[in-house]
Amino acid sequence: MVNTPPPPTRFNFAAHLLATNAGRPAKTAFIDDQGTLSYGELAQQIRRCAAGLGALGLRREDRVLLLMHDCSDWPVAFLGSLYAGVVPVAVNTLLTADDYAFMLRDSRAQAALVSGALLPTLQAALAQGGHEVGPVVVSRAAPELPDGCTDFDALLAAQAQADVADTHADEAAFWLYSSGSTGKPKGTVHTQANLYWTAELYGKAVLGLTEADTVFSAAKLFFAYGLGNALTFPLSVGASVVLMAERPTPQAVFKRLVAQKPTVFYGAPTGFGGMLASPDLPARGQVALRLCSSAGEALPRDIGERWSAHFGCEVIDGIGSTEMLHVFLSNRPGDVRYGTTGKPVDGYDIQLRDENGAVVTRHNEIGDLYIQGPSAALMYWNNRDKSRDTFQGVWTKSGDKYTRDPDGYYTYAGRNDDMLKVSGIYVSPFEVEATLVQHPAILEAAVIGRTDIDGLTKTKAFVVLKAGQSLTDEDVKAFCKEHLAPYKYPRFVEFVPELPKTATGKIQRFRLREKETDTGL
Repeated sequence: MVNTPPPPTRFNFAAHLLATNAGRPAKTAFIDDQGTLSYGELAQQIRRCAAGLGALGLRREDRVLLLMHDCSDWPVAFLGSLYAGVVPVAVNTLLTADDYAFMLRDSRAQAALVSGALLPTLQAALAQGGHEVGPVVVSRAAPELPDGCTDFDALLAAQAQADVADTHADEAAFWLYSSGSTGKPKGTVHTQANLYWTAELYGKAVLGLTEADTVFSAAKLFFAYGLGNALTFPLSVGASVVLMAERPTPQAVFKRLVAQKPTVFYGAPTGFGGMLASPDLPARGQVALRLCSSAGEALPRDIGERWSAHFGCEVIDGIGSTEMLHVFLSNRPGDVRYGTTGKPVDGYDIQLRDENGAVVTRHNEIGDLYIQGPSAALMYWNNRDKSRDTFQGVWTKSGDKYTRDPDGYYTYAGRNDDMLKVSGIYVSPFEVEATLVQHPAILEAAVIGRTDIDGLTKTKAFVVLKAGQSLTDEDVKAFCKEHLAPYKYPRFVEFVPELPKTATGKIQRFRLREKETDTGL
């Protein structure tokens, strides 16, 4: 266990960041698509935002929906809410009006902070009724705002700087909705102190961030991963952050890597794979990367090795979750073993448990992953059964399966819902997928179980080929037979143009299983 001191009992994370950066007012905090924001300007805007929320009638512990594209207004709105003791509910910008209508009803948000480009979708959600929302504050709005809407810049400009709310370290501070890789999203409630712990235990101790760094995250701020990457961690050390409103296509990411020269880049395996396959991949000399981080799903060995060979910097793969807020199991700079997720982050304890709940002691045996650590969420909102199943005393059930080798490195085996039993033996979909993507013609793959005519479970692979490539299902099977145990190779192969994913890049295997059911296969 590390010796990181806990935050004081009365603790406000936004105030903590302002105090941390009080000595660097001219330093650039954020670089977005429209300009820059210094640490001094950030502090003023956070305090004005807190005052503005109060002027709109919001009180301590009221919830506000935060639906914004990544720009400097996002951290101002999020931290301004924390500073005021108001609870921001940060939501995915890629969802539908139906999704937002559910989240508004579920969270009982009293106001909404929204990007101008997303206002029509929010209005469609509000029109469904079920919960009345008060003020709607619009960031980077069009000149003419609809009735009932307030311009974000005008709101801030009209305020004096507010005093900080006297919040408790364990007070509910913000919500994140789970990404829905296994179904309906859940409102996950986090505390003021949880942000502090992830910054101390991972941002500083593992990533080694300093004020000399410029960071850029493909994962957006509304995700737990992106929130740490592009707000919590860099602002805890006075680093600079590149924000991008558009989707992280390879070309959009390359533009920032070359123009802004970030030293640390955060992505997901799908993104790293897509960039390596792009003909526009920058040369090593065009970028300034010292370190890259991957999360969302386990990073295939081949992708990590090829990225390192091209750019000369490591990709440290780790696993985190919305429930734990950020990464708790990770490779380290200088100690990267590609194909594994590394070792527990100092400050977190890990257990693997078998089907009966007993701790797995044998090496390389698959077990359910449980985590104990200070950044665990309080609960899922309005979902006691799921809360009790996931948050079990000091332990959090991850829903993932892992193995541990004799050297203490953990290797991902798949989600609990995704694991297959073939011939009475567990098969990890990820192991088969990681083998498939080693084929030079295959871009991505996803593996599920399919019942054959005898009622037995066999593996089926959905395969996305690289542009201009061609394979047969027998080619795929033959390749897997060379690299996998006989019972693991996919008996069924289907070529598809793309895989269903969450906005974080996680493959939604449950949608592939639904597709099989719907087609009667």
